[in-house]
Amino acid sequence: MDLQGELTAHPYSVYERLRDTAPVCRIAGTDGTPAWLVTRYDDVREALADPRLSLDKANAAEGTYRGLSLPPALDANLLNMDPPDHTRIRKFVGRAFTPRRIEKLRAPIRVTADRLLDALGPAGSTDLVGAYAAKLPMTVICDLLGVPEDRRLDFRVWTDALVVPDPSRPQAAKEAVGAMLVFFLELVAHKRSSPTDDLLSDLIAVRDGDGDRLSEDELLSLVFLILIAGYENTVQLIGNAIHALLQNPEQLALLREDPSRLPAAVEELARYEGPALLAIRRFAVEDLTIAGVTVPAGETVLLSLSAANRDPERFARPDVLDFDRDAAGHLALGHGIHYCLGAPLARAETEIALAALLERYPTLEPAGPAPRWRPSLRARGLEELPVRYAAERSTD
Repeated sequence: MDLQGELTAHPYSVYERLRDTAPVCRIAGTDGTPAWLVTRYDDVREALADPRLSLDKANAAEGTYRGLSLPPALDANLLNMDPPDHTRIRKFVGRAFTPRRIEKLRAPIRVTADRLLDALGPAGSTDLVGAYAAKLPMTVICDLLGVPEDRRLDFRVWTDALVVPDPSRPQAAKEAVGAMLVFFLELVAHKRSSPTDDLLSDLIAVRDGDGDRLSEDELLSLVFLILIAGYENTVQLIGNAIHALLQNPEQLALLREDPSRLPAAVEELARYEGPALLAIRRFAVEDLTIAGVTVPAGETVLLSLSAANRDPERFARPDVLDFDRDAAGHLALGHGIHYCLGAPLARAETEIALAALLERYPTLEPAGPAPRWRPSLRARGLEELPVRYAAERSTD
């Protein structure tokens, strides 16, 4: 199967066919090396929590798909770790995303959302991904870590180069990684000499303190992961949610009529059009069986979150956006010990972003041709989202 072609161009129709005919199938990764793709909800959910599927590349067999290659200083992150290292490092940042901490962030997030909408003005047209969905999470995560304003400009370019590689510029991803490593080294050095009240300063204090501390590579890798995941996933979650609402005006009308539906609506929007097509790749530490198919030890397993979330055996009429649905149990943000650490923050940002947007603009509609989805194997996001908006309801 042409993974980069068929799966990236028409993921949901391909997933539907695979769930019915080959729920665990052999595919070729973007670099031509093999992997196993799993598409049914029950299989994906079980595999996400299966300790026999490792994130540690040391368990990968020669010639199997390994995903993105990073320098050691950025590779010692949670997406490449199993317990006990995963448990040890995750606890250092867990306190940054507790319900109490997220609740305190809601007011500043709303201030940021309102400021971004102020910049759009009362009426006009814009790309809501570039002007809003991307800027809000970038501001939030950089504020949380204490990244100075003048260091944020290139970050979206770097993340785009990593998440959606440009085949015409094969060196772009490598250049982006190099630039990001320099950026993180300089940022950590600055915070080490001039600490402030932010998460990065706290992590440096852990790194430099006594006891069960972080190594320097673990510190850099953790900052890299928090910035990448905290930005990229939330951009897509917000952008995809706005697009889904515009394509489903009856559901949009329900939210306008009853904003108290927003928290549950965010769950359904995440199920319907989540930010990731695939979970991070995993490696079988022993021969194991998934849906009757034997996966040999060392081979790569790709778990499709999006396919699972549209499995009709788990969600009735899965291709329909329905705010009356109980979307609990969706896998858009993972499951098990590797469940997205920043999920509470991503949920809060999406809820607040939608609330501010819908309150500000009673008239909001698509503009121009249908937006293009980014050609990515793993990420599900829009290149742009052209809209027309007005602070007064249209009388047409």
